Amino acid sequence: MNKRLLVGIAGLALLLVTAGCLGGTSSLSNERLDAAPDGSYAWNAETDAHITVQNNSKFRAVYDVNSSFVELYRFNGFGSRTPLSVESVRYQYPNGTVVNGTGLKARGGDVTQGNGITNVTLPADANSNGKLAFTSTATPKRFSLPILVDGTYEVVLPPDRRANFPVFGSIRPRGYEKDIVDDQLHITWNEELTDGNVVVQFYLQRDLGIFGAVAAISVLVGGAGMLYYRRQIEALRERRQELGLDVENNDR
Repeated sequence: MNKRLLVGIAGLALLLVTAGCLGGTSSLSNERLDAAPDGSYAWNAETDAHITVQNNSKFRAVYDVNSSFVELYRFNGFGSRTPLSVESVRYQYPNGTVVNGTGLKARGGDVTQGNGITNVTLPADANSNGKLAFTSTATPKRFSLPILVDGTYEVVLPPDRRANFPVFGSIRPRGYEKDIVDDQLHITWNEELTDGNVVVQFYLQRDLGIFGAVAAISVLVGGAGMLYYRRQIEALRERRQELGLDVENNDR
């Protein structure tokens, strides 16, 4: 077989594995699933999905679920689905009982990763509405995640973060409400979301002050430069006049 063809096939296979199309699935370790979250989960949230963005580029999520499994994923730069990296998985029964990853598996559930998704199979006795919680990673100053569960959503930013100044901040989709509680911005979609992505670009409030200072210094430096340039032109013109040069004729 042609050597270039072999190299091409090998490259395609590697691409497929990277994209999650090959390679099968694997169950996540109990140690990872049972890890303690960095903060308490919002079990009592009034929305169907509640996201708490943390300072350490992670987020805690709680979703109302009424099916036997939940698919968790995000899109990469090529538009392909990639498994959402999760840890500190918890499931809450309608009666308030909470089980960790080990307990979830012991009751017939599982958390597997592969084929472009992280699949959470809920406990076999989860025959009514419960809540799934987990911790995952986020990009600094930007939260973005597909609508994984239909319903109402709330995103809570860390303290001193805002998203209302153009260029530095943006929120999608539209139709949201904003409120600040204990210096934390709460963004809520009370109308049911069914597709697309929730995206929040945010910034530290001090970033605006730094930007304003830099802009002011740039204006001052630019103005001083222009003033110096004009003075140099005037000095040159005066010097030519002193030498008896015809300034108007020479400038034509």
